[in-house]
Amino acid sequence: MKPLLLLVAVALGLATVVSVVSAGPEAIECWFVEDAGGGGLSKKPATLLLRHGPRGPPPRPDLDPKLYFKVDDPAGMLLAAFRRYPAGASAPHCEMSRFIPFPASAKWARSLSPEQNCPRALDGDWLLVSVSSTLFSLSSLLRPQPEPLREPVVITMATVVLTVLTHNPAPRVQLGKDAVLDLRFAYAPSALEGSPSLDVGPPPFGLEWRRQHRGKGHLLLAATPGLAGRMPPAQEKATAFAAWDDDEPWGPWTGNGTFWLPAVKPSQEGVYLATVHLPYLQGQVSLELTVHKAPRVSLTPAPVVWAAPGEAPPELLCLASHFFPSEGLEVKWELRGGPGGSSRKVEGKTWLSTIRHHSDGSVSQSGHLQLPPVTAKQHGVHYVCRVYHSSLPASGRSADVTLEVAGFSGPSIEDGIGLFLSAFLLLGLLKVLGWLAAYWTIPEVSKEKATAASLTIPRNSKKSQ
Repeated sequence: MKPLLLLVAVALGLATVVSVVSAGPEAIECWFVEDAGGGGLSKKPATLLLRHGPRGPPPRPDLDPKLYFKVDDPAGMLLAAFRRYPAGASAPHCEMSRFIPFPASAKWARSLSPEQNCPRALDGDWLLVSVSSTLFSLSSLLRPQPEPLREPVVITMATVVLTVLTHNPAPRVQLGKDAVLDLRFAYAPSALEGSPSLDVGPPPFGLEWRRQHRGKGHLLLAATPGLAGRMPPAQEKATAFAAWDDDEPWGPWTGNGTFWLPAVKPSQEGVYLATVHLPYLQGQVSLELTVHKAPRVSLTPAPVVWAAPGEAPPELLCLASHFFPSEGLEVKWELRGGPGGSSRKVEGKTWLSTIRHHSDGSVSQSGHLQLPPVTAKQHGVHYVCRVYHSSLPASGRSADVTLEVAGFSGPSIEDGIGLFLSAFLLLGLLKVLGWLAAYWTIPEVSKEKATAASLTIPRNSKKSQ
């Protein structure tokens, strides 16, 4: 029976794994946004049905049938992203709008669309779907059917043609380390596009990475793999993967556009826009790069601060050095030990210094504590400074110093032994140095006589024998 139970447990475990992998929402609630005229926008509820049970799509009488979409994803990238979506995570934000195919406007990408007029195969309705969450961000172009299906449920079929996806929409990179911004894309030409007149294999594409600065995009990298043409030079030593994963004749195809930025600086923080250009089609996602560096924390004077009863100890300085960003540093002081043995807030005057900037972009700042006079009961307590910053764990980082009150601490047995040995060695060293100094100051003749005399045996000693 034991092997049977083991097989059952393994089967249940595999079923659990499969259910977790295939988990994810059945449908995504979106907002369909369009121009309402007069500079305003209108929003209507819409839904993307990703999967359904054996009974078919659930009815949604609350929706316009033309905004209730059953998604067909030949490349599988959009569905795979949602399939890994945790059940307990907050719902992603989804917006959709109408899209009109058009040639790329950038000069370097014009070779993708040699004809300015869009092919008739791309006529019809297109939808641009943008989904953002803490887990991923994606942009997809969908081709909906002209009319909804009436049976068994009124719903509109929509095919995913292009998806651009990042699994890390908010990368955090340590100051001075390399930043790798993830980007994947997939393309599945629709039936109308896949005509025999088109060349087999994946189409040419363009990859563009920009950083937003004051409302404008600063071009960092542009590439059109396999196409002739002059490309603008890459900025800030940036590089990127820019290739299809395979060259199957009819698709669908997936590609990689991951971006690499070496040794990031604070000035490179910001929103990055990644755009994939296909002939007359585009998909774009945004990523927000933040740079951080945790502070080193030290406390001076350390490890012991001395004070006499009724006098104030020296001012304590808690230094948080070489951290980034410069905002949000908090220094708190604690007192541990003493009567009660608990941790409590320190009494005294506290303040923060001005920020000091370093050549690598990091900053340093110190917290100061001016203590009141101490008493004998405070002997042995610990003053602790705890630093809080966005680059640190929630518990922060701390350093401490011990208070020694004069007259209330004596040397230990170990200290006495150490002092005795030190004095003994010092005395021996002084004697040796004195002997050497006396020896080298005696004239050479005296040294020889002294040596000869020391080697001559006195006659009286022989007689006495």
